[in-house]
Amino acid sequence: VKNITSYGVFIDLGGVDGLIHITDLSWGRINHPEEIVELDQKIKVVILDFDDNKKRIALGLKQLTPHPWDALDETMNIGDKVKGRVVVIADYGAFIEIAPGVEGLIHVSEMSWSQHLRTAQDFLKVGDEIEAVVLTLDREERKMSLGMKQLIPDPWENIKDRYPANSKHTATVRNFTNFGIFVELEEGVDGLIHISDLSWSKKIKHPAEFTKVGESIDVVVLDVDEENRRLSLGHKQLEENPWDVFESIFTVGSVHQGTIISANDKGAIVSLPYGVEGFVPNRHLKKEDGSNGKVEETIDFKVIEFSKDNKKIILSHSRIHEDLAFVQRSAEKETKGSEAKSTKRAVKIINENLERTTLGD
Repeated sequence: VKNITSYGVFIDLGGVDGLIHITDLSWGRINHPEEIVELDQKIKVVILDFDDNKKRIALGLKQLTPHPWDALDETMNIGDKVKGRVVVIADYGAFIEIAPGVEGLIHVSEMSWSQHLRTAQDFLKVGDEIEAVVLTLDREERKMSLGMKQLIPDPWENIKDRYPANSKHTATVRNFTNFGIFVELEEGVDGLIHISDLSWSKKIKHPAEFTKVGESIDVVVLDVDEENRRLSLGHKQLEENPWDVFESIFTVGSVHQGTIISANDKGAIVSLPYGVEGFVPNRHLKKEDGSNGKVEETIDFKVIEFSKDNKKIILSHSRIHEDLAFVQRSAEKETKGSEAKSTKRAVKIINENLERTTLGD
């Protein structure tokens, strides 16, 4: 050995130099040639290539021994457990050396039953000694894929026994979409709470208004989809449907005090008792003095429409004073009518008395 560099070893062949590239020193992975040889060491080599024009000789050391894949246990098969050391790690997976020169790849998706996107660094580091299961084995291509999660039971086995319909559990919020919240009940068991199953009474525009990533949330199992490995969950089902009660409280024609919490060109949202909200069309916001109700103003509203199925309460403020004015007008008419009838009766009685007096005379 004449000289050692980071990329290989120069060998004095007796007046002629040759190079053993670092990849030809060992069948296994090495970080530096000094792990294999040292200066002035006498070694046997194999001539791999000879360039007469450039006076270069390519040498090999690992070629003195059979390729490790050729010496791999012939009985090894898919499903067998193997032990090895993590030699290279990347975001997509880790390479495990089960014997010098024999490596297998554990893809990050085979490290955990969880479906959440992660990197291999979340599970392993270089130098770790681990056990894995052989998933694929191609001796001709000298490739092998391994798995770690297969060492533990699949959490979706007997899933309906552990998460039957209507059972209650606590989950962790993982992420949001416009249509719901994805939660994790345990490693590898995810579920979706649809936005419509978050609350009986609150109008939620986006699930992020309801909770935060990382928080715990109580859920009820609504349905189990074993094929797609997904649970349909609900949160509002932990409580009885309050709209059954609202139906008897917010009857059409009943009047309730409410606070206007928002408004747009179509109407206003009103906060009513018991945490429920109602909608007031613009034409029904007009007050008795001609002005419209404003945001944060608390006034009375009359229920003009109620739908339990659609969870909708339509309100009107103007209907209150309009109905009152109608009642007053009706009362006035009735009073005038009564007075007229009384006058007619009095005149009739007087006339009858006059007639009787005349006949008597």
